[in-house]
Amino acid sequence: MKTVHFDIDTQIDFVFPAGALYVPGAEKIVDGIARLNRHAGEKNGIVISTMDAHAENDPEFRAWPPHCVAGTWGQLKPAATLLEKRAVVANSPGKIDLSGLRQVLLEKQTFDCFTNVNLEALLGDLQADRYVVYGVVTEICVKLAASGLLKTGKRVELVTDAVRSLNDAASREMLREFTASGGVLTSTDAVVSD
Repeated sequence: MKTVHFDIDTQIDFVFPAGALYVPGAEKIVDGIARLNRHAGEKNGIVISTMDAHAENDPEFRAWPPHCVAGTWGQLKPAATLLEKRAVVANSPGKIDLSGLRQVLLEKQTFDCFTNVNLEALLGDLQADRYVVYGVVTEICVKLAASGLLKTGKRVELVTDAVRSLNDAASREMLREFTASGGVLTSTDAVVSD
């Protein structure tokens, strides 16, 4: 079974207390994210790591504090979550050469990773049977990624000990909707033991 991991928005501005839009407790999942990403790389799989890449005056900043401005420290991913063979895929049309890659850093400007114009083609090229999803924020960007992946008809698993939320009630509702739609809840230990 070919598996593709989705590491959603685990960027410095979200996962560390000094970040511009810190998600409480997110620093506690960084080691688990790193473990999941390494596992995917060791199994010759690929990790699609979504990343906000905002302009300095991004319209999103009317609703949220400025965060993950392209080229800033806060936009980066923690070093432990990065794999050696990786490429950045901007949100502009282009062909992606996947040869030898273990990680795709997929840039986006909105909550939904499916707004990156390259994602649909990337999924077509990867031909996964299973998607494993984790990261931040459970009830926003993780929710949109997981629901988009469920639409592919493939198995989608959400790693519950490798996500964090801003709103616990909304997160619980997201998990309920996810499982009701056929999604599977799992853990880091279960994923890395396969």
